[in-house]
Amino acid sequence: MSGANIPEALAGFLLLFFVPGYALTKALFPEWRLRGADWIRRAVEIGTLSFVLSVVLTVLVGYGLLAAAPGGFQAYWSDPVLEAILAGIAAIGLAAAWGRGAFARTPPAGPRPEGPPPEDGAWDLSRELDRLEAEARRVRHRLRTEVRDPAERDRLTARLEEIRSETLEIARRREAEYAE
Repeated sequence: MSGANIPEALAGFLLLFFVPGYALTKALFPEWRLRGADWIRRAVEIGTLSFVLSVVLTVLVGYGLLAAAPGGFQAYWSDPVLEAILAGIAAIGLAAAWGRGAFARTPPAGPRPEGPPPEDGAWDLSRELDRLEAEARRVRHRLRTEVRDPAERDRLTARLEEIRSETLEIARRREAEYAE
């Protein structure tokens, strides 16, 4: 492959396997952002959904072109008609995403779940326990490496004990909930 064909191949690959699906993903879920504690999970969701939707769109458009002109259309990945239709779908999807606020500084409100909000669900509990464990690791690290002052050492040791107590209290409350 010559150097002139590499950008063309990359553009074609993105057009077939990512861009149309990404445009539709942003149009369908304009509130999804790659920020906060869940940014890695959200990036995997966006990437996976973009790839799957792009492949589905490519197959559907290719099938539609074959059905519309059974004798006159040759199904090549680099066919300009296929690429033009996929680019059009991507443009419409990006316009819809922009109109729904997907690229605005502040995200639009997401869908609201029906019913009352969940009470301290497992996901929230897991996040809280992870937060406490991360804080305990930071405190232990500071105790090992940085602190020379006895008063600061005592304060950090007390904070480590508070974290341990909080963790045990969360576990005790959760066990009591399961016992009911």
